[in-house]
Amino acid sequence: MVKLKRFSMKKCCFILLVLLYNLAFSTGKIPNSYDGLRKSYETFPENDARALKYINSIIIKAKKEKKYPELFQGYRDAVFYTKSIDKKLKYSDSCLDAAYKSASDDRISTAYVLRGSIYYAKLKKYKPALDEYLMAYKYSKNTGDYYLKNKISYHLGVVKNYLGYNEEALELFKDCVTYFESEANNRNAHESQIFNNTKGFLNSIHQMIVCYSNMNDFQKVDSLTEVGLLKTFNNPDFYQERSYFLKSKGISEYRNNRFNSAISYFNQSLQLMKDDFAWESVNYFYIGKSQMAMNQDEHAIENFKKIDSIFNKQEFILPELRENYELLINYYKTRKDAKQQLYYTTQLLKADSIISRDFAYLSPKVHREYDTNSLLEEKGRLEKVNIWGGVFLSALAIIATVLFAILKRRHRNQKDILAKYRVLEEKLRTHNYVPKPETPVAVTANTEDSSDERRTPITKAIKLDLLTKLKKFEEKKQFTQKGLTIQKLAVQLETNSNYLSQVINDEKGMNFNKYLGDLRIRYITQLLFEKNIYLNYTIDTLAKECGIASRQNFSDLFFEINGIRPTDFIRKRKKELDNNGDSSGSAMEQIKSIFEN
Repeated sequence: MVKLKRFSMKKCCFILLVLLYNLAFSTGKIPNSYDGLRKSYETFPENDARALKYINSIIIKAKKEKKYPELFQGYRDAVFYTKSIDKKLKYSDSCLDAAYKSASDDRISTAYVLRGSIYYAKLKKYKPALDEYLMAYKYSKNTGDYYLKNKISYHLGVVKNYLGYNEEALELFKDCVTYFESEANNRNAHESQIFNNTKGFLNSIHQMIVCYSNMNDFQKVDSLTEVGLLKTFNNPDFYQERSYFLKSKGISEYRNNRFNSAISYFNQSLQLMKDDFAWESVNYFYIGKSQMAMNQDEHAIENFKKIDSIFNKQEFILPELRENYELLINYYKTRKDAKQQLYYTTQLLKADSIISRDFAYLSPKVHREYDTNSLLEEKGRLEKVNIWGGVFLSALAIIATVLFAILKRRHRNQKDILAKYRVLEEKLRTHNYVPKPETPVAVTANTEDSSDERRTPITKAIKLDLLTKLKKFEEKKQFTQKGLTIQKLAVQLETNSNYLSQVINDEKGMNFNKYLGDLRIRYITQLLFEKNIYLNYTIDTLAKECGIASRQNFSDLFFEINGIRPTDFIRKRKKELDNNGDSSGSAMEQIKSIFEN
């Protein structure tokens, strides 16, 4: 028994010593300074999780010391080195929070660009990406960081490009190319700055190629493609960018009927391309088209199916790849394979739905060999071929009846919404919507009298002073402050909440909450009517813009004051602008006009 105890004590001591040694060893290996920690992982490639143990040390240290610039950089690095997209989004949220706490517009702007890049590059969700980029633009208006400004312009151009604003996007990319090329050739710059600017230059060139391709200016497409291939020749640092230029070269070869050469370029592009399923799909599509042109239909179909596989996994498809499903449908139609024909018809309908959702401005311009109605009819015919065709037809008949009833009701609702929109529009056009700030009214001799004995009498001077301060409060749009209460406003106006409440009730004809909500909703409604770019904001963003914390509260208050939901107002306003041709104006000019005011 004694021997056992001695053995246990010896064993425990040994384990303790090992742990202390490892702790001392590890502590010696991990530096304590921020610069030392960063140097431990700065050479690691993107998505390398080894960096996270050092980054976590930075985050813990910065939180403890409340050094928000260091905390911002730590979360920013975490986004770069973590592989999980969900974690990238989570870290980007924390990065934005740290940026706000650091009180730096440049960091806030950078954090918004970071979030937008995740939505665009990793998820291909263009609408939320655009929201983030617009917020980045807003906070960068006074920055002296020209790299940041051009990076934001690049990302705005990318989204515009995919939404069909090719001419506007092209102008942005031209400016980016000029800046990035100049800075990439600055030999006095740090090595990492030269790398980042070269990367920006090459990606801007590629986006210009996409613009010119959409505009059918193939001479410029070919010229820029050659520039890109020359700049990326035998340079491992820019293999991803080279893959884009090889893809562009392959499309050029396909366009000139050099199909074997085209396939060779597309395969080279796929070998170098990483984590970009959108352009991978383009490569597969043109390989298939080239094979079809050489009567290799079965090989072509295999490549078209790869695009469908990506579509099923990512729920994303470029509008130009819609033809992929038309080719698959025709292929199986000629072979009388009703089952496969039905499957790809259903996929095409799903693709149309996603294209319409994500590319609202571009979708109507896409050539459609199969319009939605004919596709639905064809789907019904194909289902009839199957064993349960009769059941499907009955179900479709029931669905059609229900849809008819829904559409009829929706038509009535839309008619009512349109009428309310017209009334609101007339008020906005004739400047009868947002009342001018109240002018202090003359206070009569019996102002101090009150039938309510509980109310504190207010002198004429106090009332006039409060009305003057409320006028400035309205003119300066201070009602957009978040979390504003009557107590907080009373402190700001150097009065007490009882006096303020009485004046608002007596002179504005409503209580404080209604008064504040009325100012906020009328303010944001006026912006939606006058500044077209606000029509692209999400409801959450619009609510925050006017100081309302809850999306639901914003929507309900908007409806209460305007008689129409904000989503309905935005939809009607967009349609009106499209019909009037106003939507063709420069979106960047609209953005600039907002932030210059």
